[in-house]
Amino acid sequence: MRDRFSRAALLAGAAFIFTATTAQAEDAAQPERDYLPSNIVVTGERDTGYDNDDGSSATKTPTPLIDVPQGVSFITEDQLEDQSIRQLNEALRYVPGISMETGEGHRDEVFIRGQESTADFYIDGLRDDAQYYRSLYNIERVEVLKGANALIFGRGAGGGAINRVAKRADLAGQAVSGSASVDSFGAFALLADVNQPLSGDVALRVNGTYEEFDSHRDFYEGRFYGISPTLTAQLGPQTTLIASYTYDDDKRVTDRGVPSVGGTGPLRGYDETFFGDPDFNEAESQAHIARLRLEHDFGGGLTANGTIQYANYDKVYANILPTGVNTAANTVFLGGYRDYTTRENWIGQGNLIWQTGGDMVESTLLLGFEASRQDTVNGRDTVSFTRAPGTDGLDPNETPLAETIFVPPYALNPGARLRDSQLETLSFYIQEQLQIGDHIELVGGLRWDRFDLQTLDVFGGVSGDRVDEKVSPRLGVIVKPDADLSIYASYAESFLPQAGDQFLLLSPTSAQFEPEKFTNYELGLKWAPLEKVLVNAAVFRLERSKTPFTDSLGNTTLSGESRVDGFEIGAVGEITDFWQANLGYTYLDGELRTASSFGPAGQRLQQTPKHQIAAWNRFDVTEAFGFGFGVIHQSDQFASFSNTVELPSYWRVDAAAYYTVNERVSVQLNIENLFDETYYPSAHGNNNIQPAEPFSARIGVRLAL
Repeated sequence: MRDRFSRAALLAGAAFIFTATTAQAEDAAQPERDYLPSNIVVTGERDTGYDNDDGSSATKTPTPLIDVPQGVSFITEDQLEDQSIRQLNEALRYVPGISMETGEGHRDEVFIRGQESTADFYIDGLRDDAQYYRSLYNIERVEVLKGANALIFGRGAGGGAINRVAKRADLAGQAVSGSASVDSFGAFALLADVNQPLSGDVALRVNGTYEEFDSHRDFYEGRFYGISPTLTAQLGPQTTLIASYTYDDDKRVTDRGVPSVGGTGPLRGYDETFFGDPDFNEAESQAHIARLRLEHDFGGGLTANGTIQYANYDKVYANILPTGVNTAANTVFLGGYRDYTTRENWIGQGNLIWQTGGDMVESTLLLGFEASRQDTVNGRDTVSFTRAPGTDGLDPNETPLAETIFVPPYALNPGARLRDSQLETLSFYIQEQLQIGDHIELVGGLRWDRFDLQTLDVFGGVSGDRVDEKVSPRLGVIVKPDADLSIYASYAESFLPQAGDQFLLLSPTSAQFEPEKFTNYELGLKWAPLEKVLVNAAVFRLERSKTPFTDSLGNTTLSGESRVDGFEIGAVGEITDFWQANLGYTYLDGELRTASSFGPAGQRLQQTPKHQIAAWNRFDVTEAFGFGFGVIHQSDQFASFSNTVELPSYWRVDAAAYYTVNERVSVQLNIENLFDETYYPSAHGNNNIQPAEPFSARIGVRLAL
């Protein structure tokens, strides 16, 4: 049955693409749509700036961003280049409303509106949910869509979703560019981007990078390389085929940071000390992602697109890590393990979009489906410390605090756990965007998901099996006093099965319960006071319910609830002909409303600072010279739900300078943490706290041939 389901899902996707290919377009060709993802054009020239008016990722339809009833933040390729940012986690630090988790030193992990996630990552709207670090060498734009997003993205996305818009081959002409940079720690990066039309109807684009890591942390190093070719083929006047493949290979030291001291805050004075074994602490990942997308315009306002994506992930990470400090003896306790995961994803998605109407009423109807299969194997080996108890008066895993940590003898014990899971999903969704006159727009939709998960605890011999069928609604009302101002109210839901966002194991307890529920209420406005400037503001409430809670008698119920109330405001774009900016502020007040598996009622949500500021500016003083200035602020936050270990508030100031030598060569200098502040921006629990880099400088050169 499972194999038949998978074949049927993939055949449905193939049939959708085949139908779009063979259909005949109507005589009247439709005009080009500015906001449809299929029409994103990449020329390799710096002509887009920091502004963006494409809201299609939030609706899967050609929708201007000003008409999306939802908070959306984005960072364009120009801003990424101006900040010399190459990794996703670096970019997200400049998005208020997001706080970073350390991800155990081997993966991207975020809190969006107070909700933790390792899986709500997407590329061109398709799920990219493995636990690894994502590079941006082949990315056109990073988007953060905030609030529950089940209608568009499916399960999860309770606090929001992070979508990367990939670069595509362009039929318009040849473009060759590259860059090289090195920083004050010795880390360097090389990037190349080549676009070459092969004929009038076919173009090839290849992006590649090689990067080596280094930092102030002792023994930390690593390297990353990736290559991503894409092919665009115009099969006819109304039909376009886009094929892409990405291979990313990452290898770095697994760094778990510093422990807390006294159970209250980070251990001070050891910000460069590595609490691990450089010969053992290592994370490796290889990711293959291949996509085939077909887009067709039938005429008469009817368009369709279909995509098939295959992804294969293979990763392993091993670490010795700090687990606590004995302040009286001035010693630190260590633990350790080795973990490995292989994952294979198949996703098929199809969308039919029909735009119709007249002067008074216009309709955009979306009909879509998505089917996927995900097979995952995850195993873990533990570390045991072999020194005899009481040696030098220390426990086997205890060692003196020092600038360089001596790791006691240890052994790797294979076979602590092995988990095998198969996940199959089938989704259908419908969305209507109705424009009534010039001032009212309505958005409404439903998504039905069938979520079939089977897991096996191989060593324990315990299997789990659960099928959930959920309907997720989305409603929005937009009032437009004029074309440049929209005021909206929205309601949306999402869900997350009890197996968690990686779906590795369904325990006998979790198999009894229906998914957790996320509900987002939002009031906001979007205003375009200038042609290339968008101002946005919103107040929202995000509620999480049906979280497990086990009482003192051992009875488990879905009575846990939490809530985040918040406010955000931002502005992005070209404010003047010499000033571009991306400015934002977010306020988050999140707490557990009732006791749950996370903690007792009244606890603040972990790693959710109440105040966040992110502001980046570029000023072009002359045609040849410019400078940049940025600020990040986060107020104090708790490292975990225990609310005992506090990460202090901090301000970070960044700066940059740009000089254009000629039309083909430019150089830039980027400085991070200009005033050399000591701060701790993220954690993984109470005893893995990441110290931030001190003052660092990076110099780079860009070439455009």
